Amino acid sequence: MSLWDYKNVEEFKEKAGYVIDGVWFPRVTKILEIKAKPALYFFYGQAASYRDARAITEKSAEEGTMMHEAVEGILTGKNDPILEEVRPGVEAFREFMDEKNIQVAPEHVERRIVNHDHRYAGTIDTLALIDGRFGVLDIKTSQAIYRDYNLQTSAYMDAMKYEFPNLQTRWILRIDQIKSCLRCGASMRPKGGREKVRPGPVRGVQLCAPEEHDWSELKGIVELKESPYWEQDFQAFLGAKKLWEWENDGWLEKAGYLG
Repeated sequence: MSLWDYKNVEEFKEKAGYVIDGVWFPRVTKILEIKAKPALYFFYGQAASYRDARAITEKSAEEGTMMHEAVEGILTGKNDPILEEVRPGVEAFREFMDEKNIQVAPEHVERRIVNHDHRYAGTIDTLALIDGRFGVLDIKTSQAIYRDYNLQTSAYMDAMKYEFPNLQTRWILRIDQIKSCLRCGASMRPKGGREKVRPGPVRGVQLCAPEEHDWSELKGIVELKESPYWEQDFQAFLGAKKLWEWENDGWLEKAGYLG
């Protein structure tokens, strides 16, 4: 949201941050909305219309929320029913957790954090122990692991470094769902109703015509990427935060954040 999108300062504070111990702080993910997202802009540019692109984006976000909620249930030890729309991805996540022996304490799942030195807050997905290393684990349901995610996780690392001196690293864990063509090896990602088709991993294999694909059942995939060196990313986050504050200085002044 830009300066003119908020009705009043109360709405700004609700949508852009958290109140912690009576003090309002801007939210990490809201701050990072200031950064350009070329892939998203390209998608909107290729869509039939803005309305179509918006509908796909909103449906994709709903499916991502369903996936996150199901994964959160697993991490906190709940046995809630899993919705069929996200079952392949959730089951793949469960198997990956067991295979890698990923250890998570329920009290750290969806935990609110605050950085008093740099004045921002956020919500981490969880802290985890993976292969003997302790760090921040952030879960995404995107089609790839984007470098932008390093800005978000670096903000979490700096906010928690004093409480957890043994915090060593950070990971992005990506969960997705795809179908594979049994003929040409192409993959199709149906998230958001878009049904994006990509060539298979073997070079030189020609894609089937759209009507000739023989799609498999929907299957879940999990990808884990570690990025232990976060300090440079954090400096970039602070730069984004400075720009976001400049863009929203009117609301921030009304919220009592500036001055």
